[in-house]
Amino acid sequence: MILADKIMNERKKNGWSQEDLAQRLDVSRQSVSKWESGQSVPDLSRILKLAELFGVSTDYLLKDDMEENAIEVITETSDFNYKMVSMEEASDFLRLKENLASKMALSVSMCVLSPVPLILMGGLADQLGNERLEEFAGIFGIIILLGIVAFAVFNFIQIGSQTKEFEYLKYERFETSYGVTGMVNEKKNNYQPIYTRFISIGVILCILCVIPLLIAGLLNNEIILVLCVGILLAIVSIAVFLFVKSGVIMGSYNQLLQEGDYNIREKKAAKKMETYDSIYWSLTTAFYLGWSFFTMDWHKTWIVWPVAGVLYAVYYSITRLVLKIDE
Repeated sequence: MILADKIMNERKKNGWSQEDLAQRLDVSRQSVSKWESGQSVPDLSRILKLAELFGVSTDYLLKDDMEENAIEVITETSDFNYKMVSMEEASDFLRLKENLASKMALSVSMCVLSPVPLILMGGLADQLGNERLEEFAGIFGIIILLGIVAFAVFNFIQIGSQTKEFEYLKYERFETSYGVTGMVNEKKNNYQPIYTRFISIGVILCILCVIPLLIAGLLNNEIILVLCVGILLAIVSIAVFLFVKSGVIMGSYNQLLQEGDYNIREKKAAKKMETYDSIYWSLTTAFYLGWSFFTMDWHKTWIVWPVAGVLYAVYYSITRLVLKIDE
């Protein structure tokens, strides 16, 4: 059996169309068609990729005298035994992610907004100069803050429990049944304009959110400053909502396609980084709460989160370098 026949047979065994195989190899469908008709031969890198996808050896593909009965021996000792994601599973996953995207985005936005009542009430009480009112505003504001955060955390836990069965898509390598790749690609292409629009609006809002602070600086009034900080956080929360919602939905497509942040290399890195990420954000939360309760300057301590977000990229890069995750 020649290489052309072997490629065609293995492709059909996996239930893939020529287009499905082409997408997995990052080539055109015409290239696969030419390989199977014997008009051309894949280069060495494609041969290696084909062997990996089919779970066979390169010897089997390249040696005409090595027939199908040799596959069983190869497959038994092969490490390429990946979970197969069916069309039904893929559709359920996408539907679940789409339904939970707004809930996830709202929960994150609520965390951003949580200090606003405390900031507004504290600023107003401070302006009135009433110590008892300041004490009441501080306690009541903290209760509201913790209540909002608790509700958001409850939502995160609920979301995590609902998506637990699909967690393997994030960290493990898998294969998809016939038609899944095409279906996901179509949905992704249809969603791309919406994703771009949401991200663009979010970025513009992040740029414009400093305008209230500039106005407060010009007016030099404590009450106006407090109000402007609240407006700033409200604008940021809207931007965060757009970022998270669009990111969750686009991420679901990339997970099934194993592209972007969910390609094979990034999956391995994410699995190794998971523990360190938990430590990073736990320390950030502890620092935020410790600083806030010690100083009671909640209208200032919110800056911890945007700073932590910016520094995360630095921490992530350094950690991967130190742990040699990319090697």
